Amino acid sequence: MRKIIDFHNHIYPDKIAIKATNSIKRFYDIDMDCIGDCANLLKFGDIAGINKFVVQSVATTPEQVTKINDYIAEECKEYPDRFIGFGTMHPDFENIPDEIDRIISIGLKGVKLHPDFQKFNIDDKKAFEIYDACNGRLPILMHTGDFRYDYSHPKRLVSVFDNFKDLTVIAAHFGGWGIWDEAESYMKRFNCYMDTSSSFDFMPRRKIRRLIDELGADRFVYGTDFPMWNPKYELIYLDSIGLNDEDMDKILYKNAENILDIKL
Repeated sequence: MRKIIDFHNHIYPDKIAIKATNSIKRFYDIDMDCIGDCANLLKFGDIAGINKFVVQSVATTPEQVTKINDYIAEECKEYPDRFIGFGTMHPDFENIPDEIDRIISIGLKGVKLHPDFQKFNIDDKKAFEIYDACNGRLPILMHTGDFRYDYSHPKRLVSVFDNFKDLTVIAAHFGGWGIWDEAESYMKRFNCYMDTSSSFDFMPRRKIRRLIDELGADRFVYGTDFPMWNPKYELIYLDSIGLNDEDMDKILYKNAENILDIKL
């Protein structure tokens, strides 16, 4: 049986899971495959044969940061063999360094940022305090790209990488959701990871294969963006593009192991 780490999953408390899932649906005008609670993540993940899930949620206001971080940490304690937690942060949070320290102390392994949800530019100087606190300490899973907004355009990563040499970034959605051609030119310049989430339904297989071949399988991690997509069908698509076993293992779990400093 192969090993799989799904690097991109959103979870919400049961009482708000349907509401939160519908909010994502409205934001992207895309029907959700699932409901974003832990039970559904485990159910659909088990069907797909996924070993571990990186779980996160996004603070759309600074007031939500500590509550979300506590929630993610509690769910990781509930499912220690399945969940790896990423905290959230907001550029307007009052004491970013202290909360990053606390994120580490409660066992979370990274930080998730979504500039389009949180309405800040990736290269806004306010966000530099987050990068500084994470530099060399925690990886950042960063939503990148949206043809409707400029907040998360991959061009904005240029000054981030210029200023934070030891920062590990996973640029979600092949580096630029909805603007994949533009994103490719930037991803060739950066030494960062990308995830495969929320892209397969929008690009032909030959383009996905070319991107992985040209940018290198060492730079990709498998992610579903749950609850947006069903992990079973995301895996079927990835299997269909004809990668060799070595590259598939890198994408499915080995690169994630390196980022997270774990072993399955």
